[in-house]
Amino acid sequence: MALKDIKSIIAIASGKGGVGKSTVTANLAMAVALEGKSVGILDADLYGPSMGIMFDLKDAPEMDEKRHIIPTFSHGVHVVTLAQLFPAEKANAWRGPRAAALINNLLNFVNWGDMDILFIDLPPGTGDVQLSIVQNCKLHGVIMVCTPQSVALADCLKGIDLFREMNVPIIGLVENMSGFVCDGCSKEHFIFGKDGAKTFAQKMGLELLGQIPIDAPLMEGGEKGMPAVLANPNCAGARIFGEMATKLLTT
Repeated sequence: MALKDIKSIIAIASGKGGVGKSTVTANLAMAVALEGKSVGILDADLYGPSMGIMFDLKDAPEMDEKRHIIPTFSHGVHVVTLAQLFPAEKANAWRGPRAAALINNLLNFVNWGDMDILFIDLPPGTGDVQLSIVQNCKLHGVIMVCTPQSVALADCLKGIDLFREMNVPIIGLVENMSGFVCDGCSKEHFIFGKDGAKTFAQKMGLELLGQIPIDAPLMEGGEKGMPAVLANPNCAGARIFGEMATKLLTT
């Protein structure tokens, strides 16, 4: 099986879209790679794959002699994304059975080789892709990503319930867009509320892995195809991802 030589497989999930799950995946994976680990990302967000942009991948992946996909090596991370396989301007309008079959192909026909950690960037929600991933590979655990406001936390709760029902350990919770420091007044503003995920994590008995601020370099890194952890390691967000990576590798 293509996943057999991977020591740990971690899914990055969210209850709803727009919370920065893919940004968290790209930067956390990059931070772990900078710790000297061999790292891969499987972009399983079939309908809105982001890793092609975030890692500046423009060409189709290569194939080995068995016609298995060889992950593209970018900035020290091995990446597989549908953004390399289908035109960017075309909608991926796939019903559940076809989406499940595609996920199974990505799980079984990618030549990852020996690897310390594979991060799987899931689509938002609790649907066919999540079920196929859980049923067809052994997850070490899942990291939930949300923003502080109650509407995001309500959907995050549904995601947690799904993974707990399927006996997948919840490694912890990441609060993205937690605050914004104004250039003019140097005051921190909590645009989406303060400590919503922190309070939620305590209530759910989960570890809060980090609170990621609204930080322009995080956005700019994703737009330019080089995660901020590598492109701007001294920015506030990059430092927190570094701390998260250290925490993940020591637990």
